[in-house]
Amino acid sequence: MLAAGRLNQRVTLQAKTVTRDAMGAQVVTWQTVATVWAAVEPIRGREFVALRSAQSELTAKITIRHRAGVVPEMRVEHGTSVYEIREVIDPKARGESLELMCSAPTEPT
Repeated sequence: MLAAGRLNQRVTLQAKTVTRDAMGAQVVTWQTVATVWAAVEPIRGREFVALRSAQSELTAKITIRHRAGVVPEMRVEHGTSVYEIREVIDPKARGESLELMCSAPTEPT
């Protein structure tokens, strides 16, 4: 069971929408899917060293309650930071929580 007190930060899950403008160029926008409670933790220690040696860009693990439809094509907005989801993991395979392995914050678009 995921302890409620551990999820003490608000994050927004966003999905990409691609449309075309009048000239036929792609226009990318991000739509809010949900705002949820989360634990946002930097990847550090042994986990960081292992990922760095694998040339990974992962820098944060964001834990949320299990939610259907969360996929790597989405992103997470946390305050002024925006994280790209690289991998979605159900750590205990029981549908209780999701760990979103994310890349370094980028500028909002």
